[in-house]
Amino acid sequence: MDDRQFRSAMGKFATGVTVITTEVEGEIHGMTANAFMSVSLDPKLVVISIGEKAKILNKIKESKIFTVNILAADQEELSMIFAGQLKEHKEVTFERLDGKPVLSGAVAQVACEVSAEHVEGDHTLFIGKVTDIHLEDAEPLVFYNGKYRSLVELKPVTI
Repeated sequence: MDDRQFRSAMGKFATGVTVITTEVEGEIHGMTANAFMSVSLDPKLVVISIGEKAKILNKIKESKIFTVNILAADQEELSMIFAGQLKEHKEVTFERLDGKPVLSGAVAQVACEVSAEHVEGDHTLFIGKVTDIHLEDAEPLVFYNGKYRSLVELKPVTI
């Protein structure tokens, strides 16, 4: 299989869209990512996967903190800003959660301290100990097959 085929296959998995942020010496850095998942309930742990060429990689290694901002359906532009897909400069306003930078309006903001790092292939996996969470009642932004999407409820489910 070639790289394009592998990338296409991975794109068939619908994901939420996140912006990972960190702060070093008062400067906030962020990047759009969909490589995020929960790991453990006790203790509360999540993992993010950051490519070796990403500028934010060394920033997280230095700061030992990060936040995961799960974007809302109306935050496609924020995703594009942090993915470097918009040419014009847009000012982004940050809030704080447990002293860490987060994006206002995100479906969920998850503040973390790095508890472990693992280099695998061309990525570093950061295990984050969750220190605080803030939730909003909004629909998430979804990414599938290289395009932004939104959720559509098929039928109500009773659990």
